[in-house]
Amino acid sequence: MSEGQENLRTTEVDLGGLVSVLATHLYSTPLVALRELVQNAHDSHTRRRLEDPAGAAGHRPRITVTGDPARRSIAIEDTGAGLTEPEIHAYLATVGTGYTRLLREVTGNQELIGAFGLGFLSAFSVAEEVTVTTTSHREPGLGHRYRSRGGEQYTVDPVPARPQPGTVVELVLKPEHAQLADEAALREVLSRYCVLLPVPVHVGDDEQAVNSVPVPWREPLPEGDPHQARMEFAGAFGRRYEPLTAFPLRPADEATDAVGLLWVQGGGSYGSSDNRDLAVYLRGMLLAEDARDLLPSWAGFIGGVVESNRLTPTASREDLQRDEHYRALQRALTEAVIDGLYETARLHPAAWRRILARHGEALLGAALCDDRLLTLLADDVPVPTSQGDLTAGALRAAGSGAVHVALGSGGGFEEMLYRAMQVPIARGDRYAVLPFLRRYALLRDCRIVELGSESGNRELFRDPEQPLPAEEARWLAAALADEGEQLVPARFDPPGLPLVLVPDREAELKARIEDDQADARIPSAALRLARAFTARTDGTVRARLYLNTAAPAVHDLLRAYREGHTGAATAAGLLRSLKVIMAAAGPDGRAGTDLSAALAGIGTAVAALTAPAAALSVDLGRLLQEPQGGSGEDGER
Repeated sequence: MSEGQENLRTTEVDLGGLVSVLATHLYSTPLVALRELVQNAHDSHTRRRLEDPAGAAGHRPRITVTGDPARRSIAIEDTGAGLTEPEIHAYLATVGTGYTRLLREVTGNQELIGAFGLGFLSAFSVAEEVTVTTTSHREPGLGHRYRSRGGEQYTVDPVPARPQPGTVVELVLKPEHAQLADEAALREVLSRYCVLLPVPVHVGDDEQAVNSVPVPWREPLPEGDPHQARMEFAGAFGRRYEPLTAFPLRPADEATDAVGLLWVQGGGSYGSSDNRDLAVYLRGMLLAEDARDLLPSWAGFIGGVVESNRLTPTASREDLQRDEHYRALQRALTEAVIDGLYETARLHPAAWRRILARHGEALLGAALCDDRLLTLLADDVPVPTSQGDLTAGALRAAGSGAVHVALGSGGGFEEMLYRAMQVPIARGDRYAVLPFLRRYALLRDCRIVELGSESGNRELFRDPEQPLPAEEARWLAAALADEGEQLVPARFDPPGLPLVLVPDREAELKARIEDDQADARIPSAALRLARAFTARTDGTVRARLYLNTAAPAVHDLLRAYREGHTGAATAAGLLRSLKVIMAAAGPDGRAGTDLSAALAGIGTAVAALTAPAAALSVDLGRLLQEPQGGSGEDGER
């Protein structure tokens, strides 16, 4: 005996505790019991065909599930191979030993589903008592009845043979699971679990099987319109949304054998909303009902069904091992979605237009994740703008070859400026719009004007023809600008607009992330990135007040100041009040604006300018003119 062998002990197993854990806690939902028992019935048919090809040739496979609410019971009946008494003891009543797995290893048949020898125990998660009545195709003259309460102990008694080989499993349900005996509930559950099983599954006396819908990747597709067959399957299977289009999943390479169907769901998606809906079937039986992580993260609008024989299930058979087959399927699904979108754009233009309308925001984000999607969507996907949804191509054409995008949410003076420019402005504050248009500008080699950024403002607000004298600039800053505003003399269109107040977006972001509540609202990683981005600004300049030196009203105001007219200060106060009112008209108003004081200031200015003693040469009509009104030529005053 080698050193240490004398200390070897045998691990003890608490059978009662093990059965309780496996039967009650292995599965996330009691509905799995139905799946496991129907799966066993399916494997029984496959086993009969493999073991007795001649005898099985004449029989019609069928699985029937019956509910009896009065007795609080469910029965699952099959016409498969049945069990001998030794097989009952060796496989049905032995935890972890599965005849199906052994048979698959010997024959190589991939239609057999069972793997772990645990599925039968799931019956005890919903049932007080389980009875199995069976007749084997090997001993058609003998019948046996297995009965157990709780799964720890059981009896097997002889009974008359069934009219034909097969098995009936009867569950007397626990009171808390009595609703499962309702046949309407059984149809709903089984139509999802069993839709891909080749053996017909009937509920009660129904003539039509719950899995009677033709499976497009198995059935010969109609020669005329295979797309219609795919749409019918997607419509029958999809739980929440009408499909807009459907396209196949085919094995991409040797790394995966997966086949199935994917579709674009009809329910609208917004920004980063995640409505991915993917069901995975292993050898025809539902394995994972919510396998969305197999789909690319940007595909929040995709639904589908996938079937594979290579995926590795967990012991509960409700999830998948994250192994090389799982990763290969992820890659295959990404390729299938991209290929399907290209196919839809090319072959089904009406469906493509509906997809763009329903999922425009999500597609903007998707285009950033794959260059092929950017190429596909660049000139088709709608972009929210100041003039409604437009394509990037339409934005570019309207902007004389440049794409204009506002970094803020608009409103107030900015909104007035955009309308006066008569150019559609993309809403850069909406999901994925700004990064998409930046990528579009690179792809199409065109200019992008980011209004609200330093570079965009330089392009929009040009330097004045002559710089203002320092004294005049100081007087205008004192008369027009509030605390946190920087006066910037400039020239911009239209000339009828005397001034524009543009918030500093970096200063706004800095103020938000330095708010006392930011740590609670924003994830720490995102907060660190945002703070690093805004470190370059001290936040003291919250907005820039661009003064249009090309505006006739500004010319007249400056002339009045130079000539010493007392009305110059009054006119400047009128412009300042106009600035405050327009700033307050933004979507959220402007912090610190006193709208009541601004309105009172207009009243005071009007009273001063209309008083009999007032002799201003300043043209009040010019000060209040609409952006589109009047020219700036002195000869027309």
